[in-house]
Amino acid sequence: MLKLISPTTELRAAWLASRDEWGIGVHQPGSGLRPGDDLDSPSGFAEWVARLHRESDESRPPATGLVHAAYWWIVSPEDFVLGTISLRYALTDFLLQAAGHIGYSVRPSARGHGVASWALAEVLDAARRQRLGSVLITCDEDNAASARVIEKNGGVLEDVRDTPVGRKRRYWIGL
Repeated sequence: MLKLISPTTELRAAWLASRDEWGIGVHQPGSGLRPGDDLDSPSGFAEWVARLHRESDESRPPATGLVHAAYWWIVSPEDFVLGTISLRYALTDFLLQAAGHIGYSVRPSARGHGVASWALAEVLDAARRQRLGSVLITCDEDNAASARVIEKNGGVLEDVRDTPVGRKRRYWIGL
């Protein structure tokens, strides 16, 4: 059975194997990766994991330009990291236009097996606990698989628009 876990240094090797399958430097929505993150050294990886945990701590102000967010890794029973998913607790103007409340990605070898649909359903429960009335989720206009995941979880298409990061389909899910 799949599980969502908080990022942990204990699964560093499994996370790096997933990252390597994507390709080093490839954007992974929902991962919290930023340019300059050093994941290859144990200390850099630990710093990244600690930052992800800090970003969910609502007792601390978010970093300038960011919002509080929770991050999870989608993990198989064998502790393979299959993907990542995040829930942002609020929207900036950029997030409202282009990225939404929830971002997710599944490593190429795990796609087409219901992983993203399962993870999104789980995170929608977390959004309900966070008392969000509805959530915005976006995907690239040509990403039919992601559009199906969102629609399967109740997503209603608001529009398709050009954004600073490309043409996006924008869906709302009422909670």
